[in-house]
Amino acid sequence: MSAEKRVHGILNIDKPSGLTSHDVVAEVRRLVGVRRVGHAGTLDPIATGVLLVCLGQATRVAEYLMQGEKHYRATFHLGIETNTYDANGTVVRETPLPALGIEEIERETHHDLMAFVKCVMENLGEEGRYLHYGVTSYDIEDTAMALRMRSACDLIIDDLQKLAGVVAQIAKMHKNTPMIGRTHGVHAEPITFGFKAAVWYSQILRDIERMHQARKAISVGKISGAVGIFGNIDPQIEEFVCAKLGLESAPVSTQIVQRDRHAQVLMALAIAACTCDNIATEMRNLQRTEILEVQEMFLPGQRGSSAMPHKRNPWRFETICGLAKVVRGNVGPALENITSWHERDLTNSSAERIIIPDTFLAVDFMLQSLATLLERLEVRSDKMKQNLELMGQLVFSEHVLLALVQKGLHREEAYKICQQAAAKCWDEGISFRDALQANPEVTSRLSPEELDKCFDLGHHLRNVDVIFQRLGLS
Repeated sequence: MSAEKRVHGILNIDKPSGLTSHDVVAEVRRLVGVRRVGHAGTLDPIATGVLLVCLGQATRVAEYLMQGEKHYRATFHLGIETNTYDANGTVVRETPLPALGIEEIERETHHDLMAFVKCVMENLGEEGRYLHYGVTSYDIEDTAMALRMRSACDLIIDDLQKLAGVVAQIAKMHKNTPMIGRTHGVHAEPITFGFKAAVWYSQILRDIERMHQARKAISVGKISGAVGIFGNIDPQIEEFVCAKLGLESAPVSTQIVQRDRHAQVLMALAIAACTCDNIATEMRNLQRTEILEVQEMFLPGQRGSSAMPHKRNPWRFETICGLAKVVRGNVGPALENITSWHERDLTNSSAERIIIPDTFLAVDFMLQSLATLLERLEVRSDKMKQNLELMGQLVFSEHVLLALVQKGLHREEAYKICQQAAAKCWDEGISFRDALQANPEVTSRLSPEELDKCFDLGHHLRNVDVIFQRLGLS
């Protein structure tokens, strides 16, 4: 095989799809065996792959395409076997790359990427002079970061879509399951449990949209040199490399890709975490003993308390709420990372090694856990009915208020009549309807049939179908 064909085969130059981040990750992890992530001063697999693919092969391939060179003498397969080939594709020198050499060099250089570059250079021989040619470390690091975060965004979007499907099923199943709606923790007016789930579904759809926008924002790379002005590298190389990796070239960059992009991703993740927190908090409240309208799954052999055998605590939902605090806390450093001294400083790096992987991992866990919990949620429709009737007919007070307004009463007068009748219910224990019928201001305006309509639950819930149609849940 000629060196030219070998390079074409590795890079898939003739294939529009080219290399993907998944190809790079799979090959590097299989061949290099490097898996040291989240540790200051170490290089992760994707950064390794981008360095080798982009700056080892793609840079020289781009130079070949622009300068019209006929053959390459050197090529290597993702950094493990580094051989030199002649024009006929025959191996003329075999140069294995020792994995341990990188760590040894790093102890001397105290620079993770330069240790890697130096190790590769030493094993490439004469051709090593083209490695890391005209670029800076963050041409590699930020392009690798874009691949990592783009792939991670895809996982989160997939999680959100699965969660949306679970919530949609709950909404449809319980579209007509009546329950009491609460504001300020106090009984307000009737809703359905399906309506409650439909609200969550709508929010999750917006989370999906936000994650797509964040994915697009982060899917940019840079090969623009030490201050971003292409002083020692041709912009065409950046365009070529980013195209091969399926990334957009950053329209302009300094030594780094600007951190508003990364902050946008973490903001989208934090909002998704808040969606999980919102749903989980509602489930915790509805599981309170005095409400008990839903119950978190309780597995055979599970213990709710080390001291109290009767306990069934919603600890899994509580775990989700706890992690939401961590995710929200990570947004602060992400926003602060937007600020940089001149064309770049290093204050973003140490924070990002923690907040980016931790945030993705936490949100991934939260979304998957919430989907499982909702799939196995115990819905107590009997308790919902019981709680709905707990206040008698007081939950229909607004219907009566509006009916009296339609009959000619001023709204303030109608409000006072209904409020006084409600007070009798609280103080004397009589029904709301009995209290109203004892008032001539009411009976002189509303017939028994008209009062019946005011207390009709079906009439109150008559527009649920419209809401579901708007959401595409009909």
